[in-house]
Amino acid sequence: MHSLRFSLVPFPAERTRPGITIAGSVGRRTALFTIVCTIQGDLSTLAIPAPDPHPGRKDGLWEKTCLEFFLGGPDTEAYWEFNLSPSGHWNVYRFTSYRQGMREEPAFASLPFRMRKEPERLVLSLELDIGKLFPKGDAMQVAICAVFKTMKGGISHWALAHAGHRPDFHRREGFALTLPGE
Repeated sequence: MHSLRFSLVPFPAERTRPGITIAGSVGRRTALFTIVCTIQGDLSTLAIPAPDPHPGRKDGLWEKTCLEFFLGGPDTEAYWEFNLSPSGHWNVYRFTSYRQGMREEPAFASLPFRMRKEPERLVLSLELDIGKLFPKGDAMQVAICAVFKTMKGGISHWALAHAGHRPDFHRREGFALTLPGE
């Protein structure tokens, strides 16, 4: 398995910066994509939704606390956006190019991610078959991001890299990790 470690940084212009760190790893073995993301620090300042007894596909997760990752091929403008909420809700969208052609991706009927919450640590992990999106030989570019709503109502945006004058996770400059095809 090819694996890469990452850490996220807050958007520089935002005043709402919770006292946390975000780090993890992404990996790929043939059609299996894995991501583990750990948020550490004072979680009491974050509005973390409680687990829903009936999680499912849901829109607008990026408006609250949510882990996001994006996958795209190096030679195409098309990409996918994955949203994972600590509540257990999720969604996957396909885009034909930068913020264009958005539609729910029908290749996934569920996203079987796990969440473990401790007093000063939240861990989200996912193993996903991405063979329908990336055939065996195709490399993929990865962007990892997070949105945190604070208990005071502020929003904090985190990513591998920020480009532009406002947070925009869809920019290809943020697809800063490359996992080779196998």
